[in-house]
Amino acid sequence: MEEIKVYYDRTGETLTVWFGNPKDEYICEETREEVILMKDKAGNVIGFEKLHVSAPSSDRVKFTFEEFAF
Repeated sequence: MEEIKVYYDRTGETLTVWFGNPKDEYICEETREEVILMKDKAGNVIGFEKLHVSAPSSDRVKFTFEEFAF
């Protein structure tokens, strides 16, 4: 499995997740659910950004990942 990059911006209240190379971003598409899809030239989704994400004001934000097999 490739590396997944997760960024949380407390000030901007955004959560950004990349499962492709961010340098390959070609176009973005905003959805109605306050989610922005980042796509490469072929139209493949390589990441997304969720807007208006707030977290408790602790020093760190923890993430838990689980892998699902279909």
